[in-house]
Amino acid sequence: MKDERPRPFRDAHEDIESTQGTPQTAQSMAAAYRLAFADAEFLCRDELRPVRLQLELLKPELLMSEAGIESTVVLFGGARIPEPAKKAGARTGTLAELSRFYEEAQRFARIMTERSKANDHRENVIVTGGGPGVMEAGNRGAAEAGGVSIGLNIVLPHEQAPNEYVTPSLCFNFHYFGIRKMHFLMRARAVAVFPGGFGTLDELFETLTLVQTGRMEQIPILLFGKDFWTRIVNWEALAEAGTISEEDLSLFRFVETADEAVAAIDAWDGAGTKRREIPGR
Repeated sequence: MKDERPRPFRDAHEDIESTQGTPQTAQSMAAAYRLAFADAEFLCRDELRPVRLQLELLKPELLMSEAGIESTVVLFGGARIPEPAKKAGARTGTLAELSRFYEEAQRFARIMTERSKANDHRENVIVTGGGPGVMEAGNRGAAEAGGVSIGLNIVLPHEQAPNEYVTPSLCFNFHYFGIRKMHFLMRARAVAVFPGGFGTLDELFETLTLVQTGRMEQIPILLFGKDFWTRIVNWEALAEAGTISEEDLSLFRFVETADEAVAAIDAWDGAGTKRREIPGR
């Protein structure tokens, strides 16, 4: 909860407001005179990158904690996958076929959010990248269930606007991909991965690596669309080559529908435990 205790010192906002009434002189108008924490130009200097990294980690963490969110269910997936009603305008026939996963993501998020409502939206809150496609479907399903959902957007030359279904008070914007990925997984109790491109693959393999190496607790990792994922990645070839172990293939499961995904989450063996060793090493 936000700390509302009275403080003996002057509030930072008051000092910012006070400086606006300072007489305009060469000294007061100089960049050096600006309060450091209210100086956007100063905060964007290369030397302040460590501070900006800390701020991007801290701001969403504080706001999610204040909202009482204790755990999340993550949806990764392509921004270009259209909802079925718009699949006629898809760039490729494959994207049009994949539009069915928009509906599955929407339904999956709706089911998980209906469960989340039972604990006052503290557990298993849906979180997406906040954009279009599968991300929109996830936030949309949560909204249809009357719940809240999180959007972790990032500044890009395109596709960066948040979708309209993200809960506004839980809609965040990032500059650093690395900090954004930390927030995806810091509260994650399950990860659902739908067909997507480079970004989805990056997020999937980051998650698998953290679980494989014991840096993160084992959680359900669900890959929607076996046909897509087995064409994109030759999982068996990795195990046969010895670059991963046969046991690593059990870190994730293929599912086709929202109902299959929910059943897999409920029956997931080893969830909440960490690996103590990496098989094959």
